[in-house]
Amino acid sequence: MSAGLFSRSRRLLLILRVAGRYRLQEFVAPEALPAALRLLLRLSPWRNSQPGMSRGERLRRALEALGPVFIKFGQLLSTRRDLLPADIADELARLQDKVPPFDETLAAGIIESALGEPVSTLFARFESIPIASASVAQVHGATLHSGEEVVVKVLRPDIEPVIRQDLALLYTLARLVQRYLPDGRRLRPVEVVADYELTILDELDLRREAANASQLRRNFEGSDLVYVPQVHWDYTRSNVMVAERISGIPVTDMAALKARGTDLKLLAERGVEIFFTQVFRDNFFHADMHPGNIFVNATDPANPRYIAVDCAIVGNLSDADQYYLARNLLAVFQRDYRAVAELHVECGWIPPDTRVQDFESAMRAVCEPVFERPISDISFGQLLIYLFSTARRFDMEVQPALVLLQKTLLNIEGLGRQLYPQLNLWDTAQPFLERWVQERYSPQSMLRRLQRHFPSWLEQLPQVPDAVLDNLQRRPGAPDLSRQQRQQQQRQMALQRAQQRRRSRRHVAAAALAGSGLVLALPGGWAFLSTVPAASWLLLSGALLLLWPGRSADE
Repeated sequence: MSAGLFSRSRRLLLILRVAGRYRLQEFVAPEALPAALRLLLRLSPWRNSQPGMSRGERLRRALEALGPVFIKFGQLLSTRRDLLPADIADELARLQDKVPPFDETLAAGIIESALGEPVSTLFARFESIPIASASVAQVHGATLHSGEEVVVKVLRPDIEPVIRQDLALLYTLARLVQRYLPDGRRLRPVEVVADYELTILDELDLRREAANASQLRRNFEGSDLVYVPQVHWDYTRSNVMVAERISGIPVTDMAALKARGTDLKLLAERGVEIFFTQVFRDNFFHADMHPGNIFVNATDPANPRYIAVDCAIVGNLSDADQYYLARNLLAVFQRDYRAVAELHVECGWIPPDTRVQDFESAMRAVCEPVFERPISDISFGQLLIYLFSTARRFDMEVQPALVLLQKTLLNIEGLGRQLYPQLNLWDTAQPFLERWVQERYSPQSMLRRLQRHFPSWLEQLPQVPDAVLDNLQRRPGAPDLSRQQRQQQQRQMALQRAQQRRRSRRHVAAAALAGSGLVLALPGGWAFLSTVPAASWLLLSGALLLLWPGRSADE
């Protein structure tokens, strides 16, 4: 206990020393600090140090000095452009997660302990010198006895206690920022650290990354867009992962891509297509697509193909968020700000009592100057940031999945513009979104969704009458209420009855549609329907009308 306390105290002193050296106190209004701390800062030997550095560079260098956990936190922070000034976000985006490797004998020991056999037995060849090293793991090359070239990813030894200790300190710093920084509450630092905690702890189980890679590989099986290396599950554990070794050109190596005669325009457009396919077709997207994780197979320069590695961080959206995001983006494309405002209220992204016309006006003020520029100069990712930032002023709480989406879009767009500066992301995005919205409400898509939900509806149907009675019956012995309270209760009961009617109507409609679908699915279903007499159709219509819930007499 005392050793742990001593370790944390020593780490905290190091953080304070680094913060002083890079004058991070300048991020805090002096009058907000306690008097004793102001005096200490005034006497600090580093108060005039690093004079030529901007505030963003000083923050970046401080995080680099504090080590891997803080570097990764800075990388995550750089994606929160809805919270940070642009100069700081740009500087933090330059953070590189390059860490010296740990001893190769330790790596071999971890592999042997996890897989239960000596490295010489497991592999025909094992490269003791790592080919890559990062904050959480390092990667070694190897060859299986079958002759397949693979990479072996090994988690750093004892990394979890270090991460948890630094997370505890980050929470302490976040609370201090929230208390003393002028914009501390708006920046929501504690919630940002909580998001980071989920992200980095997920990276400590390599089986999660392996499962993500397998899912992405399955989603793009046979595709010309992207290739995901195969995972060898027999050699994969929580701290060791073995996957197919790929050879490709780093996506940032423009000289090599041009030397091969690669079609850079097609490559840039395919990056955009991959993003929208993952988000809207699969609802499962690689959320860490920075240049270090992307390679290009340019064997056929006219038909280049991406190769994606490091699938530790993935994102997905709820059905509602996915649909409303698509419609919001389409409405922004069409400059229909009224629709944007109504959709934000309808999907619950902003409070229901928000004045729609106020939000519409705010969106117009933000977006119109952007649309005055040439379409090829407009940043789609930046526009999404504007959308979320404006909504935040109306008390919108941005979900972690939407933040991951925003980060991924910024990465993809930046990469695409680097490959082909004239990239018009909108030409790819708008038709894709229009097609997706149309397909979502096609008869085939509706039938698939009905088939998925129908068993659940049938299971809940017998409980509906009891639920209605419980909601409508007043508790016996309830005290007398004032007139205002009675009116409020009546309004609530009316709202509940209206909601119940809507649910009942959906059940009736769903049953009718499902029944029709089942009849049509039977052999000769169309022929059977054509023989049904007209009188039977009239009786069936009358039955549906009788079943259709209507208003009660007391409403």
